[in-house]
Amino acid sequence: MRRLRACLGAAAAVGLAAAGTTALVAGSASGATSALGNRWYAAAPYLMPLDNDPPDPAAIMDATGLKAFQLAFVLAPNGGGCSPTWGGTAAVSSDTAVQSVVNTIRAKGGDVSVSIGGYGGTKLGQVCSDAAATAAAYQQVITKYGLHAIDFDLEEPEYENTAAIKNEIGAAKILQQNNPGLYVSVTTAGTADGTGWFGKQMLLEAKSQGFTPNNFSIMPFDGGFNGAASQTSALTNFNQILQSTFGWDQATAYAHEGFSGMNGRSDTGEFFTQTDFQTVLDYATSHNMDRFTFWSLNRDRQCTPADNGGRTSGTCSSVAQNSWDFAKYSVKFAGVTPPSSTPTPTPTPTPPSTGCKPAWSSTAVYTVGNEVSYNHHNWKAKWWTQNETPVASDWGVWQDEGAC
Repeated sequence: MRRLRACLGAAAAVGLAAAGTTALVAGSASGATSALGNRWYAAAPYLMPLDNDPPDPAAIMDATGLKAFQLAFVLAPNGGGCSPTWGGTAAVSSDTAVQSVVNTIRAKGGDVSVSIGGYGGTKLGQVCSDAAATAAAYQQVITKYGLHAIDFDLEEPEYENTAAIKNEIGAAKILQQNNPGLYVSVTTAGTADGTGWFGKQMLLEAKSQGFTPNNFSIMPFDGGFNGAASQTSALTNFNQILQSTFGWDQATAYAHEGFSGMNGRSDTGEFFTQTDFQTVLDYATSHNMDRFTFWSLNRDRQCTPADNGGRTSGTCSSVAQNSWDFAKYSVKFAGVTPPSSTPTPTPTPTPPSTGCKPAWSSTAVYTVGNEVSYNHHNWKAKWWTQNETPVASDWGVWQDEGAC
C-alpha cells in the first residue's frame, strides 16, 4: 500500500459520450509534447510532486535516462465534492505547481502519467454519483495536463466498497473509450496468492463491464513478502487469476500483467534491495509482462546513517544505495541502457545487531528519552506514554532505533 506520502500538454476538449455529451478527440496545442511509447508509461515510477521532499525530475532524467513519471495522487476534496485535487487539498483546476513539474519533464523530452487513488484520503469513486460523474472528474485531469496515460490505484478502503469500485472501473472504461490511445493501468494490492478477495472482486467487476486496461498490476509488498522470490511467486499466482477470470491463455495474461514494487524498506519492515529489483525485472521481461514500476522516486535515495535500515521513510529507502539506483531498473524495462555511474554499494538492509534494552511493559509509564525493546527492536520514547505499543511511525510516540 502507498502509505508514505515550458511545454503545456494538449488542452484536449474531450467530452463524455457516455454521459450524454459530445466526445471530441484530443487535439494538439502549440508546444504540446507527443506521446511516448507505451513501454515508457509502463515503466514510469511514482513521484509525489507536492509532498515527501520532491526530488528534481530533471536531475533524475539526467542521471538515469528516465523519461516517464507517474505523478501521485489525485483524490476527492477533503471537504467533499466530485472534483479532482492533488492529495485532497490542491484543486487541479487552479494548479500551477504540478503543471510546472510537468513542463520541466516535457521540456527534456519526457512525459507523465497521473495516478488516482492510492492509500488514504477520499477517492472520487467514493463520492461521485456514478461512473459518468467519476469519469467527468478524471477527464478534467486528462484535459488539464494533456495526458496520454492514467493509473487507477485501487486500494484500501475504496476497493472494499462495491459501489466505489463500480464507479472507478466504469470511469476507466469511459475514459478509455473517449481518449483514443490512452494508456490505462489498474493497480491493486498483492498477496502471496496473487491478490486478495477484494482484488479478485475488482477483476470480476472489470469483466462484467467488458473493460480491459493495458494492465492489471499488483503491489507485492506489505503482505509478509521476503525478497524477490516471494514477489515472483505472487506474480505467477496472479497470472493464473487473470487466466481464470478472463479466459486468457498464459501469454495473454502476462501481456496484461504488471508489477508495482516498493524500493528499500516497506511499511511493514520488509526489505527489497537492488538485487531483488533485478530479479523481478528479469522475471517481468522474460515473461513479457506489460508493466514494471515502483513506489517511489521520493524514496530513491539513501537515508542518513542514523536512519539507514531502522525505519520506513517517505523520503529515502533505508538501504545502501546511490541516488536513483532503483529508477534505473525502470529505464531498463523501457528498453534503454542507463548512463554509467559510480558502482552501487553492497546493500545493507538491516543495521548491525545491538543489545536489547529492557522489555516494553504495557503498565509502565515512560517519559521522553526512555528506551525499551519490543519485537526485536529498540525504541525511544518521544514524550510521556503508557500502554502504547511501540510501532514505527513518524507521528507516533516511539522512535525505532533499529534491530537488536
